[in-house]
Amino acid sequence: MVENALLHTLRLVGSYPDTADQASDSIIASGYALRRKDRLILTPSGRVAAEEAARLPVGGEDETAAKRVYEGFLPLNVEILRACTEWQVHPGGAANDHSDPVYDWNVIDRVVAIVERVEVPVSRLGRRVERFSGYKKRMSDALKHVENGEHDWLVSPRIDSVHTVWMQLHEDLLLALGIARGDEARA
Repeated sequence: MVENALLHTLRLVGSYPDTADQASDSIIASGYALRRKDRLILTPSGRVAAEEAARLPVGGEDETAAKRVYEGFLPLNVEILRACTEWQVHPGGAANDHSDPVYDWNVIDRVVAIVERVEVPVSRLGRRVERFSGYKKRMSDALKHVENGEHDWLVSPRIDSVHTVWMQLHEDLLLALGIARGDEARA
């Protein structure tokens, strides 16, 4: 259902361009979103509805599959966050001005290796749970930009960068399993 997909996207990204179509009108009429200029913003009741809709059935095969992906994802998450930090800041705290191609390619190669390690299990999950099916392509597309010298495609929050897609995948796994971000940090 288009409304559910839009609601899910809003939950993952926070706000979304308002296309003023039937799906937008429907979630606004339900009280799940508000129009702010040319964007849709999730309401508190929309957040609850999105989280309930995103939760996979407890004890089901889809939840078990998502749990396996999530457990493999967590150590990779630590690695990707470290690599993204090193992309922005050299050891010692100096900003990375990307003038050292050896340093940059070392980081890029690590990111590629990390993404490759998550792609297969996420693709497998995407065959079971459709909303996970696009993550591999989105990450691959972002990596192509990075490998072509477009540095923003690694960590920029303004585009579908590797980091942006990774963070959305992380949030989507948490939603699928009903794990609150604060609970994850304590676990």
